[in-house]
Amino acid sequence: MPHTESTAARSVAPQPLSLAQGRLSALSWGRADAPVWLALHGWLDNAASFTRLAPLLVEALDMRIVALDFRGHGHSAHVPQGGDYALWGYCHDVLDAMENLGLNQVSVLAHSMGAAVACLLAAALPERVERLTLIDGLGALNTPIEETASQLCKGLTAYRRPLSRAPRYPDIESAIAARVAGGVTPVDTITATPLVERNTQATADGHVQMRTDSRLLKPSLVRFTPEQVLSLLAEISAPVLLVEGEQGILGERAWAVQARQAVKALTRRVLNGGHHLHLEPRAVAQVAAVIGAHWVTSDRVKTDKA
Repeated sequence: MPHTESTAARSVAPQPLSLAQGRLSALSWGRADAPVWLALHGWLDNAASFTRLAPLLVEALDMRIVALDFRGHGHSAHVPQGGDYALWGYCHDVLDAMENLGLNQVSVLAHSMGAAVACLLAAALPERVERLTLIDGLGALNTPIEETASQLCKGLTAYRRPLSRAPRYPDIESAIAARVAGGVTPVDTITATPLVERNTQATADGHVQMRTDSRLLKPSLVRFTPEQVLSLLAEISAPVLLVEGEQGILGERAWAVQARQAVKALTRRVLNGGHHLHLEPRAVAQVAAVIGAHWVTSDRVKTDKA
């Protein structure tokens, strides 16, 4: 029977949070005194990426989920003029949030670009990451070493151009339709709606305008090489659960196979769904069930061994 958005997913309203002296915004689900999982969204998304999954996980695992808006996304501040959005910069967002929440170590739930950030953090600071739950993302977007100069050229050229104005639409429906039509990965209206709602603001003339920093659309100045990414993945000591969509971005592509093989302790589950399967009403219940069952079993085994 096809799953639609459940009562449980609607019954737990997220609490807005302001972190890092107001620089970062977040949404929180669950008891304030429960163990915290930090949730990290994908490129051009925001904390509402976890709107449908978080209530189900909170109910299943009795923990608290704090979903960040990365810098330049959602309600969080944009980087100052002259700055850029290097992938590793988002690690500071996670560390700032952990400091603000009083967390020495944390479990991370991450999608797409957020999964790349989570992998960087787990490799560089393994003592800070207890476990990783990655949704249709592993490692980081990379560029072969021989293309380094070309990548830098593209980035420098793009950053020298004047900033474009944030897109404006006559209403929220038009903004959602634009996201569906122009998304990098396929997404339907009902899946895109929470993301667009959080990423828009009303204008004085009754239109809606995107909050996202337009600099996010500019090419990166520098990217890791494939060899660097595989080296980083090999340094991850935390247990990893990778939940992929059958119509997602990983699959059996050569790079994805290499990336999965590089991680020491990785459990892979492939479910029916697309890149945003954790936000798709038909897929989210199965995603939650797989995540809940995996970590409950893992914790039980760990307890029995102790």
